[in-house]
Order: sequence, then C-alpha cells, then structure tokens
Amino acid sequence: MGTHVIKMPDIGEGIAQVELVEWFVKVGDMVSEDQVVADVMTDKATVDIPSPVAGKVLALGGQPGEVMAVGSELIRIEVEGAGNLRESAAAPAEPAPAPAAAAAAAAAAPKAAPQARVEVAAVTAPPAKPAVAREANERPLASPAVRKRAWDAGIELRFVIGTGPAGRVLHDDLDAYLAQDTQTSPAPVGGYAKRNDEQQIPVIGLRRKIAERMQDAKRRAAHFSYVEEVDVTALEELRAQLNQKWGDSRGKLTLLPFLVRAMVVALRDFPQINVRYDDQAQVITRFGAVHVGVAAQSDNGLMVPVVKHAESLTLWGASDEIARLANAVRTGKAAREELSGSTITLTSLGALGGIVSTPVVNLPEVAIIGVNRIVERPVVVKGQIVVRKMMNLSSSFDHRVVDGMDAALFIQAMRGLLEQPATLFVE
Repeated sequence: MGTHVIKMPDIGEGIAQVELVEWFVKVGDMVSEDQVVADVMTDKATVDIPSPVAGKVLALGGQPGEVMAVGSELIRIEVEGAGNLRESAAAPAEPAPAPAAAAAAAAAAPKAAPQARVEVAAVTAPPAKPAVAREANERPLASPAVRKRAWDAGIELRFVIGTGPAGRVLHDDLDAYLAQDTQTSPAPVGGYAKRNDEQQIPVIGLRRKIAERMQDAKRRAAHFSYVEEVDVTALEELRAQLNQKWGDSRGKLTLLPFLVRAMVVALRDFPQINVRYDDQAQVITRFGAVHVGVAAQSDNGLMVPVVKHAESLTLWGASDEIARLANAVRTGKAAREELSGSTITLTSLGALGGIVSTPVVNLPEVAIIGVNRIVERPVVVKGQIVVRKMMNLSSSFDHRVVDGMDAALFIQAMRGLLEQPATLFVE
C-alpha cells in the first residue's frame, strides 16, 4: 500500500489561496476515483475538488473556513501501489520494508484483521437508536440547501443521522428527524417562555466572501444614493400584451429584461457610468459592451451572475439569459466566468422590494440600479387624480467617479424610457 497526497490545485486566474468550505469525507472513509472530496471557494465561485485516485482517507489538511495556499496538502489517501508521497514536500516517503520486515508484517497481518473488521462494522452499522449521531465538536456533512433548511427549522445537524455518502445529511434525513421529533418531543413551550439558548455560526464560505466584499466596497467607494419614482403603467400594459401574444411560444417576460434594455439605451448617452474603476492604478476603463450583473439570491447567499453583451440582446434574449443564469446560481452550477466581468449591476427583490433601498456598489463598478416593488396609488395626471402603477428606482453610485448631476440625469433617462416604453426600441 502507498500514500497519495492531493494538493490544493491551481484553479487559475492568478489565485494564490482559496478557502476550504466543506469536507465531503472524513478520516477512515473509502473514496472512489473522481469522487468529490471537498469544496473550496475563490473570490468568484465555489469549486469541487475530486479525488484522482481510489482509496482510504488517512488525513485531512484543514478545517472548513481555513484559507489554504495553492500547492498545500489537502488530503492524504491510502492507495494500492506506491502512491505519490515522494512528490509531496509535506512529509518524506516511507522506505520500502526489508524482506524480513515484510515477512514479519505478513505474519502479524491475521492478528490485525479482526480489528479492521470491527472498525468497518462500527462505520457501516446503523446506530441502535436515533440519539446523538456524532461528537459535539464534529461538523456534520451537508449541502448548503440542507444546512439552510435545518437552520430555518431550528435543528442542530449534529443530532441528525446522515445516510448519505460518508454520513452526509440528506433532505430525507431531515424529514425522518422531523417526523421522529414530532412523535417523541413534548409540546412546545408558550410564546412568552424564557429562552437562554445560543448558537454560534462560523462566517465561512460564500457568507465570508459577501461580508468581505460589502465591507470593502463601503470602505473604499464614496457611496451616494439617488431615488426616482417611475410610472410603469404603460410598461406593464405592454408587458401584458407581449406575454398574451407570445408568452406561450417565446416565454413570459418579467420586468427585468425591460430594465436591462432601459439601462443599455440610457448608457449610450452616459458612457461614464458603464465603467470599472481600478482605484489602485487610478485608471477608469470605459466599456462599449454592457455586461449587466443581476444580483440573485441562492441557498448559499447573494451572487451576481452576469448577462454578457446585454446591448446585443432582444427582450426575450435577455429574459432567457437571466433565467438561465438564475437557475445556474440556484443549483450551484454557475461557472466562474458567469460570475465575473460585469460593468454595471441590477438588483431587485421583486415583490419584497420595499419602497426605498440603498444598494451597495459592486466594486470595481461605479453604479448599481436598485428596483423597488410596483404599487398602485393615486397620482395627479393633468389635474386629475388617477390610479397608476408606480415604482421607485433606488440606485447607488461611486462619487469618486460619478458626479451627482450625471447620476440624476442617467436615472431620469431610464425613467423616461420606462414611462414611454416604445422609445426603448426606437433606433
């Protein structure tokens, strides 16, 4: 038997270190070739690390949340054959045993066999009763979606017995735990009962990246926000007509592709807003292409997939691309290149959009357009009080690059396009 060392791979793009997010195996587990053993995170995306060999896990090189350098030892696996331990600088290779030592080891092997069988039985046999499934300090394996569901339900995953690979907690395991808890737990205490429970949640993975980026953006950029109300009555009537006529054949249109189109058209007159600012090099790069980042919520947290070359897309082309990227984010399949390269960002909470918001600029961009919810309310039109569909645009800009007047004129240009939607398509 030999030892194969898997090092933290070079993921590219000049990345020197990554964060270890989650282990999918533990010491003693058997892994197969191409099985994913860990997730790591760069500044842009989560990356699966597969095993190139089959064997038994001997050691893990870090803990979730730890930042590891590219090339550092990630995991050791016992394999058939010589392995690659000599290639690792972490430890010298063990010398091959002399013939006499090999014979002694062979003679001792039958004595060790029963112990090995006992260990396998301890790993694979189901527990006698569904109590504590693991040690209190042992972090259970589970996907982000399972962790979020457990958090929402107030369940500590260490009490849930996992039936997935390497004891991974699955949605079915949560279902079983909830069913058992309903049958055996006492009635919940009243809403006025005192509570003293606490739970500490490590800030790791995507949540750490979000925190770092938001803090960095607020520290570096000189934020200012501008809010403008928009009458979208005519726009919503047009959207309804288009969906009625072509919804079945081309797909239903949401408000987002219209907003993307309005941004594209308005930026023709305000190219100073479609830029990226390298504040270290003191260089502003203007782009002819409009690469729109569309902030999307996932089980892991906020992510910003990018609609590339939005200036070349029709309404339905933009709609299809937004839907495709949103699905990739929700399923965790968004590629790194789909999460980078934006020149301006659009953020919307849909029906939860509130009245006003103050979004944070997505550095190194200099503008983010926030969309609030549409509400019907009375407004005065030509001296008459009428009911109109109104919506606010709450947007933020980097005052180091964008002057207040330019920001206001840009948003008012978008407002004019949205209030007279035919102008969105006049060339």
